[in-house]
Amino acid sequence: MLPAVALFVLFFALPVGYALYLSLRTVEVQGLGLGSGARREVWAGLSNYADALADPELAAGALRVLGYGLIVVPVMLGLALLFALLLDADRVRGRSFARLGIFLPYAVPGVIAALLWGFLYLPDVSPFHFALGELGLPRPDLLDGGPLYGALANIAVWGGTGFNMIVIYTSLRAIPAEVHEAARLDGCSQVQIALRVKIPMVVPSLVLTFFFSVIATLQVFSEPTTLKPLTNTISTTWSPLMKVHRDAFAEGDVHTAAATAVVLAVVTLVLSFGFLKAVGSRARQGESR
Repeated sequence: MLPAVALFVLFFALPVGYALYLSLRTVEVQGLGLGSGARREVWAGLSNYADALADPELAAGALRVLGYGLIVVPVMLGLALLFALLLDADRVRGRSFARLGIFLPYAVPGVIAALLWGFLYLPDVSPFHFALGELGLPRPDLLDGGPLYGALANIAVWGGTGFNMIVIYTSLRAIPAEVHEAARLDGCSQVQIALRVKIPMVVPSLVLTFFFSVIATLQVFSEPTTLKPLTNTISTTWSPLMKVHRDAFAEGDVHTAAATAVVLAVVTLVLSFGFLKAVGSRARQGESR
């Protein structure tokens, strides 16, 4: 247990504890702030948390992430479930190749994926814009206005569907063959087997993938940060994590940034705990019936 405990303390417990410490401190400036001792770190209490929660940019970023998540989570999980069911169907050719092809985008680092899609979105270099122009069709700017949400969501869906598909597909392969055979003997078609047998039996995997997808959505950072140089629509506070990064490393206000990070961690923890508790309560009610 010692190596695992040491890694946990060094790379999780200590950073979290240091962030909590910084969030309760602030810098006090004396005079013009020049010379040694003119700036010193003092106790701030909960003032950094009050400033973080009162910042309208944090609320605006949270709303943008909410809209982003309403697109990403259902589309990604829907495609993952569809692909898993198709791969698990009888008489599927090229199952191994298809499974690898769907999973492969997950192996591409998020920054590289965002850069690749960014160049495909950029009107001046995008082959899609060129083809639409040659066909005389309208060429939408996916990096401006409302389409930006779909452009960012597409990157997340492209990269995350394969992982969720593997989780669901593994659960489907664990269903005993006798269950499928009994359903076929009862006259069920492949669609009926999928809807009435397979999906109900992989609900735990769907819950797990939904849980991971929500956490990943709340932590969105690399996609908008990577696309930011390509458009003026994405601000430095587009998402809450981008605001933390700006406050800490662009403005040098590490104390407010630490307070914001703690707030985001608590929100994520509360949502995760509440979701798992609700799912566990519903499962217990189902067993009691």
